[in-house]
Amino acid sequence: MQDGKSYFFVGIGGSGMMPLAMILAGRGATVAGSDRTLDQARLPAKFDDLRAKGVALFPQDGSGIVSADQIVVASAAVEATVADIVAADAVGARRMSRAELLAGQFNASALPIGIAGTSGKSTVTGMVGWILHATGRDPTVMNGAVMKNFVAEDAPFASALVGGGEAFVSEVDESDGSIALYWPKVAVLNNVSLDHKSLDELRSLFGTFIARAGTAVINMDNGDGAALAMTLPRDRRLTFSIGGEADLVAIDLVERPFGVDFSLSEGGAAPVPVSLRVPGRHNVSNALAAIGAARAAGVPLDEAVGAIGGFTGLRRRMELVGEAEGVAVIDDFGHNPDKIAATLDTLHAFPGRLLVLFQPHGYGPLKVMRSELVATLATKLGPDDLLVLPDPVYMGGTVAREVTSADIVADVAATGRTALHIPARDAAAAHLAAEARPGDRIVVMGARDDTLSQLAADMLTQIANKAGNAAQA
Repeated sequence: MQDGKSYFFVGIGGSGMMPLAMILAGRGATVAGSDRTLDQARLPAKFDDLRAKGVALFPQDGSGIVSADQIVVASAAVEATVADIVAADAVGARRMSRAELLAGQFNASALPIGIAGTSGKSTVTGMVGWILHATGRDPTVMNGAVMKNFVAEDAPFASALVGGGEAFVSEVDESDGSIALYWPKVAVLNNVSLDHKSLDELRSLFGTFIARAGTAVINMDNGDGAALAMTLPRDRRLTFSIGGEADLVAIDLVERPFGVDFSLSEGGAAPVPVSLRVPGRHNVSNALAAIGAARAAGVPLDEAVGAIGGFTGLRRRMELVGEAEGVAVIDDFGHNPDKIAATLDTLHAFPGRLLVLFQPHGYGPLKVMRSELVATLATKLGPDDLLVLPDPVYMGGTVAREVTSADIVADVAATGRTALHIPARDAAAAHLAAEARPGDRIVVMGARDDTLSQLAADMLTQIANKAGNAAQA
């Protein structure tokens, strides 16, 4: 499908905007954009890559929007007072939300495969994309994270793949309600749990989403997901479980520090071995979801199982940044109770104290998640672990600060776990680097802020420098 239109992305460097821009550029559209991060001279490599792909970049001052022929794309977070939006209104340019544009591309494809759920969307999207690519289906893939399998010298930020096949694989977002725009032929529902919306709202959104699909692939280990599965006719659902009753069942899990093995049975048939290069029980569940989606898309089981063994993961999903002086630094996207629990459980399967820097992804989510987040941290942190929270990420605009990092730390500390609020992120990182000792694992967690990866790399350097300074003293 070719697109000869002209698009201007406001916030083009965002994790949901950049891959969509790349897909449109790959389909022949003229693409330009602006970004606050560009204006602040942060993450230059990302914007150099966009320029190399023919994307014109402008300051976020309205100067890039000059014609009514441009389609101006912005996320729901971009306020009407931003100069680019003011300029779009002034010239009469059509405006679209990111979700509207993505849904249009998705729904127009021959085989739209939508990945939904509170947690695991990006990983499952990457897994499905890799299975379809490795088995010759040439998919288009829209992801919110960089897929390591597709990273190359000319694609350092491979969060999108532009293919010529029928499949369009995309994660779909429930946080702003835009999941209602998508009409999948294959729908995946990983789980239903708290993040941005109440459970009642989530059940309604996810229930409508899977009801539209020709086949819905659903996690029976999640209570709300299992209940929603039962609302569908038997011939329109494909279920999966770890050790339970489902169409796809994983048994005999054997965890490794950076991988996991299991046996997979389909429809009660003899189990086949599966070996993943990503760790943790949660990734077994993700793999079942991805294999289920591939099966619904017509991929034979042996091909799907063979392909998924080659999936190397996503950036910022329990990604080992490096080791210095016996301390491992791990970069992770964990930001809601389910994701944080999965990461902490996976790491606690092996020895070593955890030093966790968690930067909340906004004041609104903290308010929604407060009790569940505190319960997760209190339960999943070990008695020797240390948790440090800087203030939430703030990208500008108006925001109510009813629940803060200090509130979360006070709640967690009241449960007996060791937690500190250090408002400035750099100071929080420096504190953990100074506290680290051989055998520790430092985990940097958070979403909506690509500079967290650089922070993790800087902490590794601080630990190495600490040892060097000690030797000179």
